[in-house]
Amino acid sequence: MDWQLLWFVLLGILLAGYAILDGFDFGVGMLHPFAKGDEERRIVLNSIGPLWDGNEVWLVTFGGALFAAFPEAYATIFSGYYEALMLVLGCLIFRAISIEFRSKRPEAWWRSTWDSLFFMSSLTISFAFGLAVGSALIGIPLDDRGIFRGSILDQIGIYQILVGLLSVSMFLMHGAIFLVFKTRDDLQQRMIRWTRRGFVAFLTMYLVVTTATWLWIPRAVATFEHFPYAWIVVVLKFLAVANIPRCLKNHNYLQAFFSSCCVIAALVFLLGVALFPNLVTSSPVSENSLTIYHAASSEMTLKIMSLYALIGMPFVLGYTFMAYRTFRGAVKLDKHSY
Repeated sequence: MDWQLLWFVLLGILLAGYAILDGFDFGVGMLHPFAKGDEERRIVLNSIGPLWDGNEVWLVTFGGALFAAFPEAYATIFSGYYEALMLVLGCLIFRAISIEFRSKRPEAWWRSTWDSLFFMSSLTISFAFGLAVGSALIGIPLDDRGIFRGSILDQIGIYQILVGLLSVSMFLMHGAIFLVFKTRDDLQQRMIRWTRRGFVAFLTMYLVVTTATWLWIPRAVATFEHFPYAWIVVVLKFLAVANIPRCLKNHNYLQAFFSSCCVIAALVFLLGVALFPNLVTSSPVSENSLTIYHAASSEMTLKIMSLYALIGMPFVLGYTFMAYRTFRGAVKLDKHSY
């Protein structure tokens, strides 16, 4: 494995980690309006209260690694998707502020305002991430220097919207399963019902997007001819999807959550296979695409980055493990809660 490919794989691992960890965060935000009364909404909010900022470390690390390992792709992505990224950044800020500010005042109008912002920002981010993935698969217009030559309308189409809806439904299901662990009594029963609704919505959009990808983007499917072992991941993904309703029926929510994590990781892996060797795919002139070899930093830079990653990743993994272990179990409100 060469250094460029190694960092392409590491970026995929960081993206999968972020999608799994912040994915249920977004799902919790989208389910927040279905909690009844102030106490239930505080329970839902506090289910992610100690965890959400740690989850976003993975996104920051992904952005930093992309900048250092593939600076040309970073420049093209951040200039071409400028409007979408500003929208996501704004939603991340409002989402964080909503969590922190909601409990500062007792008035109903104050709390309902932050509740609305929390829901809208979670929904918008989930949709925007799916939209970006759909756009990456379809491709965007690049010139022969790899510079984006188009408008925001080139990033929005039927296929991109379908992937956006898949992303929303997947995070909704993921968040509902997570909330089953963190709630009790009537609220927990309501979240159990949402796990089933979320799975039906996810399965519907999953079949629609799979069919659309097969028909509209033959390039993405053709890549599997060069990587036949990737079909193993496709099979494992189907098994993980099929295992979710079985676990929900048997009330085995821990295994259902694990299967949901595997589905997200498999989808990120298959996204990488479909894009390879491109980081940014050009459409309609595919020769202008930015590949991992054209857009990479020098090998010396990648080697030094690998050393830092070897030292730093155990700390990130250790912090994540300790945070989830410390705050495991159902939410109990106290005077320090949000």
